[in-house]
Amino acid sequence: MPVTEGVVEVKYKDGWAQICDVGWTAKNTRVVCGMMGFPHEKKVNKNFYRRLERRAAENPSRSKGNVSTGGRQAPKAKAKAKSKQSSAGKKSTGGLYLERQKNHYHIHSVACMGTEVHLAACPLEFSKPNSTISCDGGMPVVVSCIPGPLFMQNTAFKKKLKTSNNVRLKGGAQPGEGRVEVLKDNEWGTVCDDRWNLQSASVVCRELGFGSAKEALTGARMGQGMGPIYMNEVKCVGQERSIWNCPFRNITSEDCKHSEDAAVRCNLPHMGLENTIRIVGGRSTYEGRVEVQVGSKWGTVCSTGWTTKEAMVVCRQLGLGYSMHAITETWYWDSSNITDMVMSGVKCTGSELALSQCQRHKAVSCQKSAAKFAAGVICSETASDLILNAPLVQQTVYIEDRPLHMLYCAAEEDCLSKSAAKANWPYGHRRLLRFSSQIENIGRADFKPKAGRHSWVWHACHGHYHSMDIFTHYDLLSSNGTKVAEGHKASFCLEDSDCQEGISKRYECANFGDQGITVGCWDLYRHDIDCQWIDISDVKPGNYILQIVINPNFEVAESDFTNNAMKCNCKYDGNRVWLHNCHNGDAFSEEAERRFEKYPGQLNNQIS
Repeated sequence: MPVTEGVVEVKYKDGWAQICDVGWTAKNTRVVCGMMGFPHEKKVNKNFYRRLERRAAENPSRSKGNVSTGGRQAPKAKAKAKSKQSSAGKKSTGGLYLERQKNHYHIHSVACMGTEVHLAACPLEFSKPNSTISCDGGMPVVVSCIPGPLFMQNTAFKKKLKTSNNVRLKGGAQPGEGRVEVLKDNEWGTVCDDRWNLQSASVVCRELGFGSAKEALTGARMGQGMGPIYMNEVKCVGQERSIWNCPFRNITSEDCKHSEDAAVRCNLPHMGLENTIRIVGGRSTYEGRVEVQVGSKWGTVCSTGWTTKEAMVVCRQLGLGYSMHAITETWYWDSSNITDMVMSGVKCTGSELALSQCQRHKAVSCQKSAAKFAAGVICSETASDLILNAPLVQQTVYIEDRPLHMLYCAAEEDCLSKSAAKANWPYGHRRLLRFSSQIENIGRADFKPKAGRHSWVWHACHGHYHSMDIFTHYDLLSSNGTKVAEGHKASFCLEDSDCQEGISKRYECANFGDQGITVGCWDLYRHDIDCQWIDISDVKPGNYILQIVINPNFEVAESDFTNNAMKCNCKYDGNRVWLHNCHNGDAFSEEAERRFEKYPGQLNNQIS
């Protein structure tokens, strides 16, 4: 829980100084709270601080430090005077009165409008050098802020503080940063960066439960979005409750492209989470063996079950971006004298702020407890982000009855259902649901297979190397989510089939070339190549869901895993197939997603 209330101090020369509260307004408090990472402010009980001031005056020789707060046990009473909240402004504690028997006022008047993102942007009146003027009739400014739900422990209060459900941030490594996306007609879209500024960015930050904006980013700095672009030339004043309340222009295709998607970085409350974890022994500050503090003891983490998701949390906690690799053997990074293992069985969802928030064993239990098997990470400021072209799947789907004598290679690749093994080869056929899939990298780093080329496997049948064991899963699901058919697709090879204008291809499979997908390029698997199908020979007519998942085992790090799945409603009448509502996993609103799950099936194949 962050410190939410206390005396405001500003950096002055080599120390800190206070602000006189005569004429201080709620608008000023709003600006300070925003700088500290808090979306809202509340009225402060000044009497509590006046009592402390009187006690400081009555007991000038009283020892510094442990201060009784008169039964008022709150986080502010325990805060350290040097809390690292901001270089320009900070909150300390009521106990500061007793630590500094004399207040030093550097600022005597502040006149914020409440829309500023920093105190320095407000009109300020400074005390003159060598001036002895005190704060007549006043005291040092005290503010009280309300944190966003993400930084609250009180779950009852958390429910009252609702954040926006029609604005979100995508693609950021930290909470409070990412590409701005807005919801319209049950579909998410992006915001164009024309005239995008700190005031508009701050409205987004505050409505999502963060402070004011630290940066208003342009030029798709947090990756390109997909789907519609809904807003352009957003002109917020800074007081609006939502970006939807700000004036903006509706978009036309000539106005903007996704290369102009707007993004934000918001001010966050200082939690100090980075102080309980470190990485050591690496070649740079972005890699090393993970060491955590449990109680007062530092130690290593068991690498059994250590995956990209856990590594992502470590990199986030340290402020080092995304995890590129989760390392399970770190003997070559053994430069620390720490040998005890203090954490095991760590299992994260990937969205946690700290490793301590993930599931873990109560008592340390690790099969490989030697220091060389401690968990490690390699972090990076950027990551790839793969997404499937959903409309293309819908446009290219068809059924083929393929003779068995043409499927020997596919059988070797394990691309047919289990019943194919009992077929009377080479006679007969398999019924295949075929479609094209185009996988684009909309992130900020190239997507490259985890395995080095020395470990790629040559497949003589198709005449190329496989660089990943599993690259995509193709599944046909019943309405209750049960698999009725599946396609296991190994990555034939990863290459740039085509790219956006102005971007050059870097990867190709021919001649044992480098494999990967460049930012702004896509890998196209045409409907007519082997294994680009689901074997539905055993499937009965009915209504189903077609699901395609890219990078299903999180083998390669991405900035956003929520858009890796694509779903379509599927109607199969025994002879023909229709796909409807194909969309990426996070493209629809929750309401639209619920409707999708309850899809009753197409009554006919006519387009209205």
